[in-house]
Amino acid sequence: MRRFCVAIALLGIFLWTSAQQDNSDGLVKYDPDFEFNDGFYANFNMVKANSPIPATRIVTEVDLFDRDYYDKVVSRDDIIFYDKNGVKQTINSKNLWGYARNGVLYINVGQAFHRISFVGSICHFVASVTTYNANYYDPYGYNPYGYNPYNSYYNNRYMDPKPRQVNTELRQYLMDFESGEVLEYDMDGVEILLMKDPELHDEYVSLSRRKKGQLKFVYIRKYNEKHPLYLPPD
Repeated sequence: MRRFCVAIALLGIFLWTSAQQDNSDGLVKYDPDFEFNDGFYANFNMVKANSPIPATRIVTEVDLFDRDYYDKVVSRDDIIFYDKNGVKQTINSKNLWGYARNGVLYINVGQAFHRISFVGSICHFVASVTTYNANYYDPYGYNPYGYNPYNSYYNNRYMDPKPRQVNTELRQYLMDFESGEVLEYDMDGVEILLMKDPELHDEYVSLSRRKKGQLKFVYIRKYNEKHPLYLPPD
């Protein structure tokens, strides 16, 4: 009899746990095996709905089976596609939220598309960002004689009077999967996103500055464990 009761209790726990994997809206709890539907996401609402524009609706000469299909399509100025009603639409690639390839999300940041490597209620990803330094000193632009030995009219009209230094650097970012907001991966960004959980937020802000820097990712994981991400199944 005791074994029977234990078996019933274990079955109840199993059924309760299984129920937690799905909520009343038919969403499923995100785990590392989850795959986003492949296609192009025009906006973040499409990401939350896991409902992209399928590649089969895109109007392009790029071969659908080309391994670089997505990169080649988003490299064009505009993406032309047919919507669900069969109406031809156009979206500028710069305004595209991103795409999913092989079940993995790529987000548009800094006019380039970057893989979201850590997905949860708070996401984390790395992006290469191009910056311009308008105060850059160009040693070749200095003229000790006070005049331009070349065609001054041409240089003044067509050359940039303030040379800029172009730098490309890797930066880390956080994304709130509720709003789609992207923040810098720093202590301020972590504090802002933790505000939705007062207990974790107060715990984090009470740490020393050194500890805050060291434990940023630990608290992101803590938040995601307490607040799992639920998404529509594929």
